[in-house]
Amino acid sequence: MKRYFTSESVGIGHPDKIADAISDSILDECLKQDKESRVAVETLVTEQKVVVAGEITTNAKINYEEIVRNTIKEIGYTNENIGFDYKNVNVEILLHAQSPDISQGVTEGVGLFTEQGAGDQGIMFGFATNETRDYMPLAIDLANAIVKKAKEVREKKEIDYLFPDCKSQVTLLYEDNIIQSIDTIVFSTHHKENIELEQIRKDCIEKIILPTCKEYINDKTRILINPTGRFVIGGPMGDTGLTGRKIIVDTYGGYARHGGGAFSGKDPSKVDRSAAYTCRWIAKNIVAAKLCDKCEIQLSYAIGYPQPISIFVETFKTNKIPEEKIIEIIKNVFDLTPKGIINSLNLKNPIYRKTTFAGHFGQEPFDNYFPWEKTNKVDEIKKLIN
Repeated sequence: MKRYFTSESVGIGHPDKIADAISDSILDECLKQDKESRVAVETLVTEQKVVVAGEITTNAKINYEEIVRNTIKEIGYTNENIGFDYKNVNVEILLHAQSPDISQGVTEGVGLFTEQGAGDQGIMFGFATNETRDYMPLAIDLANAIVKKAKEVREKKEIDYLFPDCKSQVTLLYEDNIIQSIDTIVFSTHHKENIELEQIRKDCIEKIILPTCKEYINDKTRILINPTGRFVIGGPMGDTGLTGRKIIVDTYGGYARHGGGAFSGKDPSKVDRSAAYTCRWIAKNIVAAKLCDKCEIQLSYAIGYPQPISIFVETFKTNKIPEEKIIEIIKNVFDLTPKGIINSLNLKNPIYRKTTFAGHFGQEPFDNYFPWEKTNKVDEIKKLIN
């Protein structure tokens, strides 16, 4: 049976990703100066305007406006003629301290329980599949690869008329659950005025699409480049951006479930971020240990409570041992308390800005970045199989 599945990604200069990057740049600076910072920052970007709002409790001394402008500059909005640039943007800061009612449930030894509790209630999911080497679904992997390549060729000026805003979309053809080819690729990119569509199409296919997707392209693959015919008005000039509005792009491209909580701008006491990272870490190690071919993990938490309320495992009938046994292994190998998660993954480090582009998952772990992508629990898991 033939089936089609589609995932999308967005470029580093997409308005929602600008908002994510600003929120996480502020978080990183807070954690750099004060690891105990409590941060929940939301950002809105539009034509020559940035609004930063939310709750921060920290001992750090932060120049918020400077962080906003530097982030916009690093993303690539340096052209004063496209309606959004780091020099001329108006920045408004609306921040206050975290509610003490939340703080008492999260601070160890203060609330009803002596252990650190979760920063909120909620459900979190993580997923892994052996479909690819990085244990991610292929459609989102390719969609992310396209926008990463677009950033590279723009910054190297291999295509010198591109701006940072772009979107990709990849549709895969499956037959009997086996990937056959790419059915359709869509790539839309913000560009300078007076560039012919045929030139854009030729350059993007040769320098972005083929280098990332050639292995899965055949003579039936449709490649649609700027299908409206024009993308001169882009970035925050063309669309308002908000923190946390690309949660499917940030995760598995719709291939697996999502608990609904956004990641960016939140310190690791917020389990909708830290527990989602842990769910991915668990699922990836379970698949890497060959307990199953696909694995989806769900955790749930109550605000102020130190233990997960529930643990759910779905292996899509690919498991080599009973799912009940997998849950038992998870409980033995992973500390799922908020404090345990933070300590296991060293989540108080300023590592979050790098997550705001091309997904929070499937990235190569390096230094302290993306620790939830490590398969460092495989041996421990294998010892518990029998």
